[in-house]
Amino acid sequence: MKKYGGIILTGFLALLIGLVLSVQITTTQGADPGGLIPLAKAQGYETELKKVRAEKEVILQELIALETQMEEIKQARSADDVVVQGLVADLDKYKMASGVVDVKGPGVTVTINDPEVIDESGEEYSVIMYNYELLLSLVNKLKDAGAEAISVNGQRIISTTEISLAGENVNINAVPTAPPYVIKAIGNPDTIESTLNIRFGVVEQMKNRYNLRVEIKKSEEVEIPRFSSVITFRYAKPVEAE
Repeated sequence: MKKYGGIILTGFLALLIGLVLSVQITTTQGADPGGLIPLAKAQGYETELKKVRAEKEVILQELIALETQMEEIKQARSADDVVVQGLVADLDKYKMASGVVDVKGPGVTVTINDPEVIDESGEEYSVIMYNYELLLSLVNKLKDAGAEAISVNGQRIISTTEISLAGENVNINAVPTAPPYVIKAIGNPDTIESTLNIRFGVVEQMKNRYNLRVEIKKSEEVEIPRFSSVITFRYAKPVEAE
């Protein structure tokens, strides 16, 4: 619409100027049917014509200035759109990296459960909970495999996430959790699976040493929720550029 605005305005001004000139010419021609115009009238018509021509030139200059300004605004807006689009893309990327938005994509789901209870007379306890450091090792291994987003029992893993034993629970992001532990990771499914199943790796250790039941399932789409708490910084501050 803006593209044709200048053309429409130009046409309207040209029509207006044409009408003014036609009126002036008609008036001049009608003053003396014989074509003989008194000198005083001729000078008056000439002055009026100069005035109309001057007004026409002013209008044309204003029109050119407006069209130039309109083009500059359009180009600036297009440039702004590109910049804004780039900023939005960067913002989305940083949001995903910081874990403050829900994400989805191809990846794997790892389910870890305690060994089957054979002797029910014995004291019950959770093997994976008392060896929660295995969860830390698994998360680190997922990061090594290029996982772009990770969650454990629905808790998004970010830079400030803690996995610690608190009483009879394992706290993740200060939220008590219990087995079975479902770890989701978004990334290349084949790469992640091969990294986890590497010989003498953390998964093999879970199975052979602790008799944990570990299942790795690849998927074309894994959904991971956002970090649900509020991220606050008490000590870290951004470095101001000079």
